[in-house]
Amino acid sequence: MGIEQKLGNLGVVTYRLEDVVNWGRTNSMWPMLFGLACCAIEMMGAQAANYDASRFGMELNRPSPRQSDLMIVAGRVSRKMAPVVRRLYDQMPYPKWVIAMGDCASCGGVFNNYAIVQGVDEVIPVDVYVAGCPPRPEALINGIMTLHEKIRGESLDKWN
Repeated sequence: MGIEQKLGNLGVVTYRLEDVVNWGRTNSMWPMLFGLACCAIEMMGAQAANYDASRFGMELNRPSPRQSDLMIVAGRVSRKMAPVVRRLYDQMPYPKWVIAMGDCASCGGVFNNYAIVQGVDEVIPVDVYVAGCPPRPEALINGIMTLHEKIRGESLDKWN
């Protein structure tokens, strides 16, 4: 049974190239593990069997920035760690996205002092913020789904 019999008399199926490319991008993200504090435990929990982030095509958590396109910054970023975060972000290939997981990564959290960056968006651009101290794995999965919706609306010339 070929595609002609399944389609009936519809003829040609058309789809926009942007939609197909963005569908592929959302279903094949490879996140870079970047757990800096207690939020990293919840990020690991989102990969476990109870929440199973691999259903979004995120089976591979890459330790290398050159093989990943999503950086999940989980936890507080110190001033000494900020240049490292920036360097790893710069080494990621385009297209690339960032999720700030937890209050410390989003706005500094309870650490209002000189040693902690008051939000990772001072160092790198952030696409999605996940609130909580620490956020539950459900919140991270909700952030991933929010990022997927954002990616589905992007145009192809954004990364040129």
